[in-house]
Amino acid sequence: MPAVDKLLLEEALHDSPQTRSLLSVFEEDAGTLTEYTNQLLQAMQRVYGAQNEMCLATHQLSKHLLAYENQNFALGKGDEQVISSLQNFAKTVEELNILHAQLAEQLAEAMVFPMIQFREKDLTEVSTLKDMFVLTSNEHDIAMAKYSRLPKRRENEKLKAEVVAEVASARKRQHQASLQYYCALNALQYRKRVAVMQPMLGYTQGQIAFFKKGMEMFSKRLDSFLSSVSNTIKSIQDQMDTDTEAMRLSQQEQLSLNESVYIPDYDVASPVINRNLLQKAGYLNIRNKTGLVSTSWDRLYFFTQGGNLMCQPRGAVAGGLVLDLDNCSVMAVDCEDRRYCFQISNPSGKPSVILQAESKKEYEEWICAINNISRQIYLTDNPEAVAIRLNQTAVQAVTPVASFEKKCESAQPNSQTANPDLEYTNATVQHQEPSDSVDSLILIEPGTPIQFDIVLPAAEFLDQHRPGDGRRTNPFGENEDNSKVDEEDSLLNQMFLVRFLGSMAVKSDSSKEVIYEAMRQVLAARAIHNIFKMTESHLLVTSKDLRLIDPQTQVTKISFELKDVTQFAEHQENKRLIGFVVRTPALIENEDDTLSAYIFESNTEGEKICYTISIGKEIIEAKKDPEALAQLKKSIPLTNDGKFILLTDTSDNNKENGNCEDSESEA
Repeated sequence: MPAVDKLLLEEALHDSPQTRSLLSVFEEDAGTLTEYTNQLLQAMQRVYGAQNEMCLATHQLSKHLLAYENQNFALGKGDEQVISSLQNFAKTVEELNILHAQLAEQLAEAMVFPMIQFREKDLTEVSTLKDMFVLTSNEHDIAMAKYSRLPKRRENEKLKAEVVAEVASARKRQHQASLQYYCALNALQYRKRVAVMQPMLGYTQGQIAFFKKGMEMFSKRLDSFLSSVSNTIKSIQDQMDTDTEAMRLSQQEQLSLNESVYIPDYDVASPVINRNLLQKAGYLNIRNKTGLVSTSWDRLYFFTQGGNLMCQPRGAVAGGLVLDLDNCSVMAVDCEDRRYCFQISNPSGKPSVILQAESKKEYEEWICAINNISRQIYLTDNPEAVAIRLNQTAVQAVTPVASFEKKCESAQPNSQTANPDLEYTNATVQHQEPSDSVDSLILIEPGTPIQFDIVLPAAEFLDQHRPGDGRRTNPFGENEDNSKVDEEDSLLNQMFLVRFLGSMAVKSDSSKEVIYEAMRQVLAARAIHNIFKMTESHLLVTSKDLRLIDPQTQVTKISFELKDVTQFAEHQENKRLIGFVVRTPALIENEDDTLSAYIFESNTEGEKICYTISIGKEIIEAKKDPEALAQLKKSIPLTNDGKFILLTDTSDNNKENGNCEDSESEA
């Protein structure tokens, strides 16, 4: 006998779209079998009851037996032995139709009863189990929807426990119903073959035993055939018994699994995360806009295929493309008070996608997998080794480095006020991109540290208020009098509210692409290491320099000469991201100047900051020529004190956002 198609019980718990698609094939086969069984049973009942029309009834039965070959069974195609047996039976029935008489008792016991038992017991059981499976599946979906809407507030721990218990109970009931339903469908493939052949065996044997003439005419020719059919049925029964026992043991093994498999996010305290994934699949919630301000969340099955993110609804044969992941950026976001949300942005300008994972482990692994795919590691000769090598140094994140302090000292060679207490939060990330990503290797220095924050120690604030002359000491050697003089001499004085995202060394300042690449790597590093919160600062743009000022203490954290800012640009998609490149002259001859990219997030559009910086650089150039400076003053409106008016809504934005310090950034 050919192998019987079966549903894998191990896939019942995962309930993937592929399993649902295969399940629909089995259900279609069961529906076809039910229709065929009803037709065959009607034919048998007609043989049993139609004494005067026996010849016509047996002829119709013969036709139905021959029709088995033409049935559109989704499973079991090519079962030539069953088809051949039924064809021989049909021929025998056609030859014996003139010899039939009243066979009420024998036909009722050997032909009609087994088929009725098959229909009422086996097919009805499958239908009942299907209804239970659909009911438990719907209950699980409702429970998961309630679980996905859980807020992050701790005061809802009791509600969370109730919802988690409800999800676990629903998932367990669905698993049990799935296992029973799958076992019944698998067993039906055996019973289907027996059900269509065993009644005919009894029918034929009854005919031979009842009619002596039939025994004389056909017994010698049919003995070997009937013996072969009996052996075939016995073989099928033995194989079914073996597989039934194996399925029973497998079902017990599946039900003996730890209860934690039913509990979502059971290992939230210490999840085991694989950060080297190059492909990932599983259920996620996707955020869809249903109106101007309204949104909805759908739970769909997502998987990666090469450099693409695919989505497959339950029951669909294949998945559809959601987003191209090459060179994309992925970051964690806060969205509608939901946990484990992350956003995927594509540099091509397509709308971003916001997804929600079921657990912390899935959330972390999805971010790592998408980040690995965005680097096009899968195109290398040994992508697994490349992913491991890139992430080995990423786990060394948040280690102190002094590179930023040295950079400040080089910017002020005559200053002796270097602050040893200045602290930074860093992550050393080796940017060993695949061989295809040549541009990033040219723009970004491999192995450079990424600095995520500039923290002003509390000791500095105390130093500024010590008894004495009452003057504040700037951490970078600047004094208050000089700052006032600079502000008075400056023709430009514009303030913006920004958040520092990170800085890193770069190799080139010839184009704005270096800023875009630095933005992508800083955001990717923040997402990998779950660094989301940052402190707000004031970015002061003057006609001489850029200053980052603490809004509470009004202390200048760091400043850059405007002439040293060689490139500045806003993000192509997220207009609130702004970055610029600063060139620091080398202190020793024959050494190259150092280039550093600084990335910020602003409460206003980055275009306004870029415009302000460009005006400042124009002022620097115009000061070389008094006529050009006078012409520039005529082209731009001035305030009463002689400063340029660039953005009329900047002060309003600063006032509105003055109380938003230490907030969590959308980046």
